[in-house]
Amino acid sequence: MASSKEYLEFILEQLSELEDVSYKAMMGEYIIYYRGKVAGGIYDDRFLVKPTKSAMTMMPDADMEFPYEGAKEMLLVDHVENRLFLRDLLETMYDELPQSKKKK
Repeated sequence: MASSKEYLEFILEQLSELEDVSYKAMMGEYIIYYRGKVAGGIYDDRFLVKPTKSAMTMMPDADMEFPYEGAKEMLLVDHVENRLFLRDLLETMYDELPQSKKKK
């Protein structure tokens, strides 16, 4: 099942307090970037983030889910209605996120 554009727009609105949030459509899903780094994505209308140490600390009871078959597990964000939580989550995760690979 592909994610809806409406759910993407909802998540982007929730993240609107952050500067430099962008996305890239990929095979019916959306990769979410924060300040040029991959923070997570929207898969089957679920907001999943990379399981960084800080994200796991902020969401100790979060479910680990596969975004798609063959992928690494990610953390399911249950608090998508809480803008402040989402802002703090991405800001806290930023330093732990790997640099995006440069295209050749």
